[in-house]
Amino acid sequence: MNERITRRRVEFSDTDAGGVMHFSRYFTFMESAEDDFLRAAGSGFMHEVEGRPGGWPKAAVSCEYLSPARHGDELEVHLKVTRVGRRSISYEFTIRRGAEEVARGRTTSVCCALTTEGRFRPVPIPEALRRSLAEAPSTPEAAG
Repeated sequence: MNERITRRRVEFSDTDAGGVMHFSRYFTFMESAEDDFLRAAGSGFMHEVEGRPGGWPKAAVSCEYLSPARHGDELEVHLKVTRVGRRSISYEFTIRRGAEEVARGRTTSVCCALTTEGRFRPVPIPEALRRSLAEAPSTPEAAG
């Protein structure tokens, strides 16, 4: 399955009073990597599906923290697609500072269309998007 690396620096706003990256920000970094991956595949988080605005809400998330990241650290978020289902995509993430593994996470996102009432409704992943997911560049540099 497809993989992608996104680089992000830990900003002051990502940290707690001790200068350590707050646990919740790891999910933001993973979501940023997912958005980069979806954009490379031609979608992004907000997309059109079945002629309606759509999105990719989360059905499941988890993160295992291995080593604290600190303000100023440059991190690499390694995204790996582990499953493309009929309506969802599952990912594994490895967050690294150089060769050191800082955290590991998993998410599952569901392809949804907005109803006329403004609610998300799960829908099948469009076939054209499914094909482009397999062809998405693995690094931002490869995307041009």
